[in-house]
Amino acid sequence: MRSLPLAALAAAASLTACSSGSSDPFVGFGPNPPLPAPQKSLIPVVGTPKAVGWPAGAAPKAPPGFVVTRYGEGIDHPRWLHVLPNGDVLVAQSSSEPHPAKGIRDWIQQELMKRVGSVQKSPNRITLLRDADGDGVAEVKTVFAQGLKRPFGMALAGGHLYVANDDGVVRFPYADGQTQVSGTGERVFDLPGEPLNHHWTKSLIASPDGTRLYATVGSNSNVGENGMEVEEGRAAIWEYNLAGRGLRLYATGLRNPNGMGFEPVTGRLWTAVNERDEIGNDLVPDYMTSVLEGGFYGWPYSYFGQNVDVRVKPARPDLVAQAIPPDYGLGPHTASLGLAFYTAQAFPPAYRGGAFVGQHGSWNRRPLNGYRVVFVPFAGGRPQGPPQLFLTGFLNERKQILGRPVGVAVDSRGALLVADDVGDIVWRVAPG
Repeated sequence: MRSLPLAALAAAASLTACSSGSSDPFVGFGPNPPLPAPQKSLIPVVGTPKAVGWPAGAAPKAPPGFVVTRYGEGIDHPRWLHVLPNGDVLVAQSSSEPHPAKGIRDWIQQELMKRVGSVQKSPNRITLLRDADGDGVAEVKTVFAQGLKRPFGMALAGGHLYVANDDGVVRFPYADGQTQVSGTGERVFDLPGEPLNHHWTKSLIASPDGTRLYATVGSNSNVGENGMEVEEGRAAIWEYNLAGRGLRLYATGLRNPNGMGFEPVTGRLWTAVNERDEIGNDLVPDYMTSVLEGGFYGWPYSYFGQNVDVRVKPARPDLVAQAIPPDYGLGPHTASLGLAFYTAQAFPPAYRGGAFVGQHGSWNRRPLNGYRVVFVPFAGGRPQGPPQLFLTGFLNERKQILGRPVGVAVDSRGALLVADDVGDIVWRVAPG
């Protein structure tokens, strides 16, 4: 039974090849990327790369002057990273899981996700990595926490480690140098979760003064097709006041926000957002943007500001009129997830203050897009200058998937860490 739908899927891909997108690696990048007219088709465009993993001794490619090492490997589906004050690195391990298909479309999508390495039994744990001798390879790899519920974001504040499960945030007491915690954590606050939990990843960050937490929640659909009642509290960033003043919506209309960071010059919160599908290979660019308190960013009624999505019924011109254009496009269907501002001193000065973005890669675009880490220079708190390819080589010459970058973080020595959930590796990129 399995071969027939996949054969049909391959046929669908060939039928849509005539509408292939741009091969420019930076199509849809920049503060005002060109937006082509939406394209409507009976069969969605798909790309069907196969995940094959890394050959022994192979590694992604960084620019000249940098060295890439396997900081930690044999880590089942590493997704997100958090660097502790003593230099230890926490790796959240979680995955989308198989579920009973709701029709042939959902079944085919699950098969595609399995093919690209995105659906498996979730490990539901956090691993600690420690590189005490500074050689770029962690000699300690130990289970830090387990029995969690698809953990993703992590944040340290007020003597506690906060962990975002797929339905809310828990916390553990934490002391410097601790290598494990017990139990599954104390519940701090709930976030939208099951029964329908389409975009389940919840990122988490503490404010620089340690008084607030910010948590991301993705939408339950592409463009509201499951009904707006299931989108309550979703496509948003929530703020939690650690002094006990509660939880509130901070910004809305963000289809699937993931990585967050505080820009070092202005101190503003930024996030990386995955945009909508099925209106063209080059629509809609994913983006990163500063996040305004109370801001609305368009989803599902419009994209990149006030460009109306006519598929959404009923229309909401009142909300479209309020939609804030994002600051910087990151390319269509790149699945931009990780976001880290570079505030260390180890890299050359041109990197300081800029943003690294982990692009997990497309499955619904021809040609494929993403599968890399990009760097966007900043000056005066704003993106400046052209984007740069920083870590590449996650696809082989046959366009098979060797790895897929997700979370990015700067370690205590100023190197860049990259979680690769298909390769089961955390990569480290340092000056050579």
